[in-house]
Amino acid sequence: MRQLGIFAKYPQPGRVKTRLAASIGDESACRLYRAFVETLLARFAHVGNQRVLAFSPPERRAEFEALGGPCWQLAEQSTGDLGQRMQRYFKDAFERGASRVVLLGSDSPTLPVEFVEQAFELLSEVPVVLGPSDDGGYYLIGAAGQVPPIFDDIAWSSEAVWEQTTNRLRSLGQDFRELPPWYDVDDEKDLRRLRDELSDEPSSQGYTDREFALLRDSIAHIDAI
Repeated sequence: MRQLGIFAKYPQPGRVKTRLAASIGDESACRLYRAFVETLLARFAHVGNQRVLAFSPPERRAEFEALGGPCWQLAEQSTGDLGQRMQRYFKDAFERGASRVVLLGSDSPTLPVEFVEQAFELLSEVPVVLGPSDDGGYYLIGAAGQVPPIFDDIAWSSEAVWEQTTNRLRSLGQDFRELPPWYDVDDEKDLRRLRDELSDEPSSQGYTDREFALLRDSIAHIDAI
């Protein structure tokens, strides 16, 4: 069974996209983050055999049920740092019968669907797949059969995440594959890149107006970029 997961936080002003909020304000950053989550949930609603929206905080379950709809199961994120939460997510997925598990964050709303499908295919050959992001981290992690040993002692939210993670895999002799690079939207520069990407003709990028209407509308209401 192929399980796709997305990690998401409840969109509350001052609690999400805080680096971006420094440029565009808390309300705009919150509205944009909600658009990220809704866009990803819609675009990936039919990828994999099972889809899990791993949410935080737990008291917002009702709101996430409305966001996920019938295509997404809900799972509360565990406590701890990002590594501990991802480790628990993979552990739970394998214990519930998944054989190939892919996890995304919620900061790459235009991530090509084919990258995720490629990750699942590669997991038939190797135990770990990673998608490098331009900020030195990764936008996707996938594992087959067991929890990968890469969640402890990593400097999360730093430019060292990719290097530390891949060095750990190599030091353990663990085979892995890399997907094409993509980008997270974390600051004003990234947001301009997203705006320019979405301003292209939909057919040239393989995007439809419907898929990205919410994102385009959210960006259009931001005056700071």
